[in-house]
Amino acid sequence: MINLVYTGGQVMADERLIAALDVHTMDDVKRLVTTLGDSVTYYKVGMELFYGVGAQVVTWLREQDKDVFLDLKLHDIPNTAAGGICSLMRLGATMLNVHASGGYTMMKTACDRMHAEAAELGVKCPKLIAVTVLTSINQDDWRDMGLALQIKSAVVRLARLAQKAGLDGVVASAQEASLIREACGKDFLIVTPGIRPAGSDTHDQSRVATPTSALTDGATHLVIGRPIYAAADPKAAAEKIINEMETFYDYNPNPLPHVLLWWRDRFSFFL
Repeated sequence: MINLVYTGGQVMADERLIAALDVHTMDDVKRLVTTLGDSVTYYKVGMELFYGVGAQVVTWLREQDKDVFLDLKLHDIPNTAAGGICSLMRLGATMLNVHASGGYTMMKTACDRMHAEAAELGVKCPKLIAVTVLTSINQDDWRDMGLALQIKSAVVRLARLAQKAGLDGVVASAQEASLIREACGKDFLIVTPGIRPAGSDTHDQSRVATPTSALTDGATHLVIGRPIYAAADPKAAAEKIINEMETFYDYNPNPLPHVLLWWRDRFSFFL
C-alpha cells in the first residue's frame, strides 16, 4: 500500500520518497527543509553533512517531525560496528545502515545488539539495512577489484545474507530490485539511490533508474538528491516526483496492472 501523508484532505507527501540532504551546513538544511515544507517527510543525512555538523542535524529534523535515514554505512569488526550502531540509534534516527560486505557476523551482531539496547532503553528500534554494492560502481570497477561474480549476482547474495542476519532490508540499485524482491520476499525493504527523473543528468551514478521503473521493480523507498535540491524550485521538483510515484504501489506480486490496483484500492468500499 502506498504510504501517503494527508493534510487537509490533500496528498502532501509520499513516505517512500527520501530526500537527500546533500548540503554542507545547518543553515542549508533548514533552508531546504523549510522550502520543501509538507511535501517531504523523510530525509537522508549522509557522511558529509553528519561529519560537518554532527548529531544536531538529526535532532533538529526529528523536532520538525521528519523521519531520518542516517546513511553512514558502518563497516568494521563486529563489536565496533555494533557499538557504533547503538550510539547512532540513541540519536533517534528512523533508519540506519551498515555495509553488507562486512559479513554475516558483523551484521547480525549489530542487529542483535541494537534491538537489545532499544528494548532496554524502552525506545522504538530503527530499521537497519545493509548496503550491497554502491550505485557508483560499474562492472569494470567491479572487475578491477578482483571480484568474479557479476554485480547483480553479488547484490542478491549480499541481500540474502543481510536477511539471514535479521536486517530489515538493503540499499541497492533499482536495476537489481526485482531480483532482490524475488529472492527476499515482499516484506524486505529495498532502498534505492541513483534515482533520476526522466531526462535528468546521472552525474556520478552508474546504475540509475527513474522513479517509475524503480517502484515497478519492487523498490520500497527512493533516495533522490540533486533533482530536488539543485532544482530552481525544489518544492515543485519534489511534488512532480511525488505525482509520478502516487500511481505506483509498493511491490505487490498481484498481476493486476497498476492502474487496476489503483482503482481497486480506492473504490473497494463499494464492493
